[in-house]
Amino acid sequence: MNHTAIGNNGEELACKYLINKGYKIIRRNFHFGRYGEIDIISEFNNTLIFIEVKYRKSLTYGSPVCAISVAKQKSLRKSAEGYLYVNKITDKDCRFDLIAIDASSGTPKIEHIENAM
Repeated sequence: MNHTAIGNNGEELACKYLINKGYKIIRRNFHFGRYGEIDIISEFNNTLIFIEVKYRKSLTYGSPVCAISVAKQKSLRKSAEGYLYVNKITDKDCRFDLIAIDASSGTPKIEHIENAM
């Protein structure tokens, strides 16, 4: 499986998890120019949520929770600002979540961290 397929698999697991928790998936893989991409944009309890998904098949390069660098956080913020601008959203509560998926043991374990960034 290549990196894109692995990432898509992780995002699909994350979407299913979120839907089961009552989240509404609004958009996947939102790109805003050169700033980057937001994996999942969802809504829950009238809050717009920008979600980064980190999926690890092995822990060789660390846990998925540790994979969010300061540069990635900045990219996510800029992309979220872009999403709000493009969609003319000015009056909505927003937050950033992380979904970390550890599949190193064979069975994926999902950790959802609200207000992660």
